[in-house]
This record gives sequence, structure tokens and C-alpha cells, in this order.
Amino acid sequence: MVIITLQRDKCIGCNYCAEFAPEYFRMSKKDGKSVLLKTENKKGFYTLKIPNPEAFEPCDKAAKACPVKIISVKEI
Repeated sequence: MVIITLQRDKCIGCNYCAEFAPEYFRMSKKDGKSVLLKTENKKGFYTLKIPNPEAFEPCDKAAKACPVKIISVKEI
């Protein structure tokens, strides 16, 4: 199980997440910030749980590339 969390409010719109993990992240055309697909806002955090362990590598690369460190990826 891979758990991805995004603090969208702090996003600066650099686009690294969408480049490294396009299956999970997109850039909003409305405000230019990152969107973690298939999630809802819960107190400023967007969380996605994925049973596929192959999601870890691209999402981890996206998290490490993020200049404001607002993406967290855990494998449990």
C-alpha cells in the first residue's frame, strides 16, 4: 500500500510532480497548482491510498523533486 499526501495550498506550481508521476498528479488550469487525482480536501491535505506498490517510485521522485516539500509518500 502506498499513501500519498499533498498540501495543495502551499504549492508554487513548479510542475515537477506532474512530470515525474503524471498518473497521479496534474496541474490545475484554474490556479496553476498541483492536483492529486481522485482525492478530496481534508483540512488542507489531499490523501490517496494506492494498493499498487509500483506507484511508490514515481511518486517518491515527485516528492523529492518538490522544492517546497509538500508531498509525502509512504509505503506500508
